[in-house]
Amino acid sequence: MDEPRIIQLSKIVDLRGNLSVIEECSDVPFKIERTYWIYDVPGGEMRGGHAYKRNEEFIVALSGSFDVLLDDGVCERKYSLNRSYYGLFVPRGWWRSMNNFSTNSVALVLASIKYDPEDYIYDYEEFKKTVK
Repeated sequence: MDEPRIIQLSKIVDLRGNLSVIEECSDVPFKIERTYWIYDVPGGEMRGGHAYKRNEEFIVALSGSFDVLLDDGVCERKYSLNRSYYGLFVPRGWWRSMNNFSTNSVALVLASIKYDPEDYIYDYEEFKKTVK
C-alpha cells in the first residue's frame, strides 16, 4: 500500500504575489478526474470520516489551516496543512478525517476518480476488516 506523504509544490516568488502550480502525473501521482473544495466549516466540525476503495486524493490548504488525520487500521497519523505550496497525497485505503479548521480556511481536494458512492467505506469496523 502506498504511504501518505507531503509533497512540496513549486513556489514562484514575486513582489506582486506568489504563484504555485499543480500538474497531474507530475506534482500529484495520478490523473486528476475531480476537483472540489471545502470551506465555511463551522468551528469544531469535522469533515471526512470515511475511506476510499479506489480513489486517491491530494489535499492543499489554499487558505488558513486544518489537520488531516489518516488511519491505516493500526495507527493514526496527523498532518497539519497551513501552506498553499504543500499538499498531502492520500493513497486509497486510508481512513481520513479533517478537523481544526481555522477561520476562512479553504481545503482544495484533487481526486483520482469521478464521484462514485460505491467507492466509499463509511463504517470504521468494516474499514478495519477491509485493510486486514
